[in-house]
Amino acid sequence: MIYIKNEKQIAAIEQSNIIVADSLKFIEKLIEPGVDTKFLNAEIESFILSKKARPAFKGLYGFPAAACISVNDVVVHGIPNNRRLLEGDILGIDIGVELNGYYGDGAKTFYVGQVSPEVRQLCEATKTSLELGIEQCRAGNRIGDISHAIQSYVEKKGYSVVRELVGHGVGIKPHEEPQVPNYGRKNSGPRIKAGMVLAIEPMINMGTYEVFTEDDEWTVRTADGKPSAHFEHSVAVTEDGPLILTHTS
Repeated sequence: MIYIKNEKQIAAIEQSNIIVADSLKFIEKLIEPGVDTKFLNAEIESFILSKKARPAFKGLYGFPAAACISVNDVVVHGIPNNRRLLEGDILGIDIGVELNGYYGDGAKTFYVGQVSPEVRQLCEATKTSLELGIEQCRAGNRIGDISHAIQSYVEKKGYSVVRELVGHGVGIKPHEEPQVPNYGRKNSGPRIKAGMVLAIEPMINMGTYEVFTEDDEWTVRTADGKPSAHFEHSVAVTEDGPLILTHTS
């Protein structure tokens, strides 16, 4: 079922997403070599709770933490642990927030100190692909238009698109229909309508698109051990075009 939200619901979903964006902005100041990801997770959880909201990922499908923190070749769903960050690492932080029964979802890949030019280019391309995907979030388009915009851009840059994980609807539930793949054909998939709220989240690998899940049943890594980048916004489809809800307050 695809939920079509009214203006009041979108406004409530926006409030959850503002906390997501503010959490990502807050945690960026604490990311440096020597810090472990468990510490970052605890700080994110405290920040969300200080906003009278709830970390939506904690306990969702059994996930044990407030945030997914994924380092280097971990694509998504990294479980925070005692691993200390090193100069040159990248880490994707994916945060979900529930406020007054409505959900927000967003992610960003951060640099730890100075990263290599190759890694920086991967992250910049992923961020640009997200912007191009969002541009297609217009009433009358189809989901495949989002998918194609992301895929065609990053593949021209020599990168690959993860197939096994997708974006999704969000707002009334943390994960809703429709699925939003980051690869696909133009003019395919469900029609986009005003009132949809979509979490657009390209996951782009430097090498192969193939991934595997570790024995913890959460951590998804690239098959070749090369880095992966992840950026995500929750976007409302309005009659006037896409509206990014994951903006800072």
